[in-house]
Amino acid sequence: MAVEVVILVPLLFAFVLLIAAGGRLVLRQGDVDSAARDAARAASLARSSGEAQGAAASAVSASMGATSCPAAVDTSDFVAGGSVTVQISCVITYGDLGLVGLPGSTTVRGTSVAPLDQFRRTGTP
Repeated sequence: MAVEVVILVPLLFAFVLLIAAGGRLVLRQGDVDSAARDAARAASLARSSGEAQGAAASAVSASMGATSCPAAVDTSDFVAGGSVTVQISCVITYGDLGLVGLPGSTTVRGTSVAPLDQFRRTGTP
């Protein structure tokens, strides 16, 4: 019985840590996708390209809270009927889990595209 416990307990513990790492990955991916969607929507409501950049940055910081993740806002097609694209990348660390075999960190990325209304004025003819 003691031998079985010595063999099974570390395996069960490693399995629990692996589930925790997977949960962390899924949770952060959802946060990044949500922040990208919110930022693209906020940028699509702006009237100018510069205003769209600011609105997207504000939406990302509001969605991600204390977590700092860089966002890239593409406003090259910021004309009536165009679109705005937001890309966010965020690093997840696994070092505190102490699970052998996992990388120290991984990067998750989220992208969202929001259309601009074709019947509104955007500041660019």
